[in-house]
Amino acid sequence: MKILFLKFITPLVVGLTLIYFLVDKKPTNVNTQNSTWTQTTVVSGLDMPWSMALLPDGRMLVTERTGKLRIVKDGKIDPQEIAGVPKVLYRGQGGLLEVALHPDYKNNGWIYISYSSPKAEGEPGEDGGANTALMRAKLNGHTLTNIEHLYKALPNVRATVHFGGKIIFDKKGYLYLSLGERGRKEDAQNLEKAQGKVVRLHDNGKIPTDNPFVNTPEAKKEIWSYGHRNPQGLAIHPTTQVIWEHEHGPQGGDELNIVEKGKNYGWPLITYGIDYNGSIISKDTAREGLEQPVIHWTPSIAPSGMAIINSNLFKEFNGDIIVGSLKFNHLQHLKLEGNKVVKKDIIFENIGRVRDVRQANDGYIYVVVENTGSIIKISPKK
Repeated sequence: MKILFLKFITPLVVGLTLIYFLVDKKPTNVNTQNSTWTQTTVVSGLDMPWSMALLPDGRMLVTERTGKLRIVKDGKIDPQEIAGVPKVLYRGQGGLLEVALHPDYKNNGWIYISYSSPKAEGEPGEDGGANTALMRAKLNGHTLTNIEHLYKALPNVRATVHFGGKIIFDKKGYLYLSLGERGRKEDAQNLEKAQGKVVRLHDNGKIPTDNPFVNTPEAKKEIWSYGHRNPQGLAIHPTTQVIWEHEHGPQGGDELNIVEKGKNYGWPLITYGIDYNGSIISKDTAREGLEQPVIHWTPSIAPSGMAIINSNLFKEFNGDIIVGSLKFNHLQHLKLEGNKVVKKDIIFENIGRVRDVRQANDGYIYVVVENTGSIIKISPKK
């Protein structure tokens, strides 16, 4: 009987596994666009770069996850590090994360940085733990000045994964910060904890009075949406002002979502992925009251970085999304019609572990590549 059972179950498992790993490959086309686009390495020699911001004078600010903020000018890394960078817990996926400029940077000079902040005395949580924090400062030469610590997700957690850390601003002046669930699945559903959320703040760190849970007892008042796993892509559509977010699933089930006020995106109650040991996290991919992703990637691409194109240099992609893949070392183009993805193309294969994707004010697309320590500029061929 055992032999007959094995003869039956083995091909079944193999067949199901094959279906699982092929489910997302069919609709994805490979189109490297090399005939119309060029890629140029504009800086190399960075140590685990995570994010970049392009200053009005053409210089770049680049975070290195090891805890350094660097200036890049004319393709060269300034050997003098920027002073005043906050203390980070550089461990696992933690470290110095996002750098972003205030929309009115030319007038106010504010630079925003997210990072894994180690537990301070008196803070709730586990000793030796950390969580995602947000600060802002101004740059004077090689020093951060006017430093303001705006926000920290609490409680502190010893786990070394899922910090989120993406920062965006909308046209009304609100700031959104993505927070991973720090490896604690259940906390994504707990409104008393900041893990697994997107939070909404004023640009000075104060909590808006019209946030969805300000009148909910015990809930964190900063929460805008919840039920997220590890959001590492956040962007606002320049035309519709819709907030797009992508997040890492477990083994399979990476998600692209539209983030809206007070909504629950389901992790871990629903998921299209399985755990890394092959066990089932949830038997459900959908439940009433939980948001469905616009698309999901199965197998996982490990999405990181996202830009919505609005450039005279890339008119054929205007209004569409460009996403980076850590796992498959490529950029992926998602063609939008309204709030639906109608086509996926892989562009620029073998570019490296993409950590950040930015369209700068000059219209060019810049890609931060973690494993090569470089930043790549993408431009149309003349």
